[in-house]
Amino acid sequence: MNEFDQFVKHKLKAIYYIRYADDFVFMHQNRKRLESIIPKTEQFLGTELKLKMHPDKVYIKTFASGVDFLGWVNFSDHRVLRTSTKRRMMKRVEESPKEATIQSYLGLLRHGNTEKLKKEIFHKAINDLC
Repeated sequence: MNEFDQFVKHKLKAIYYIRYADDFVFMHQNRKRLESIIPKTEQFLGTELKLKMHPDKVYIKTFASGVDFLGWVNFSDHRVLRTSTKRRMMKRVEESPKEATIQSYLGLLRHGNTEKLKKEIFHKAINDLC
């Protein structure tokens, strides 16, 4: 994906770009600029890297509505766990209330505004052990 990073930097000249593995986000004040980046990105990925962007995961949103990236919805002053990530996490805690599972999720939850969710996990874990 280094080729992609170079393309974004040198050809698209994107200033606000974040990538982790195969997930990436472009941010810009101008919606038209973002709209122009999409076909160029699809072209490069298809031609040079033989990859396709998932059609259901390409969208343009306002910054105020949050940037959905890596299971979190990121706002300017905080981040919250994506609803589907939260549901999946709670289901797994219910199915397997092992100490390692719980500690893993608590580690994840340290990265956002999740105090209420941490308490919910503790209560589920305690109830399942009793």
